[in-house]
Amino acid sequence: MDLQTKKINLIHEFLRINNEGLINKLDKFLHIEKKKIYEKDLKPMTIEKFNLMIDQAEDDIDNGRVVEAKNLRKDIDKWK
Repeated sequence: MDLQTKKINLIHEFLRINNEGLINKLDKFLHIEKKKIYEKDLKPMTIEKFNLMIDQAEDDIDNGRVVEAKNLRKDIDKWK
């Protein structure tokens, strides 16, 4: 059975569930497993890289390459 078929079968089974407790457990399980997968792919940052990012951020501030949060919110509101 290929992955797409497994996913469709799982969706069908899930839709048949009428037990809210079981749905909550499945939801929690899914959240935990997704978090594990995400965290497994994280790579630690070196102190040198961290300091470089700080220096770049300070340079952005010094050279006006920043947007204040209130102005960003106004711009986002215009998108709607």
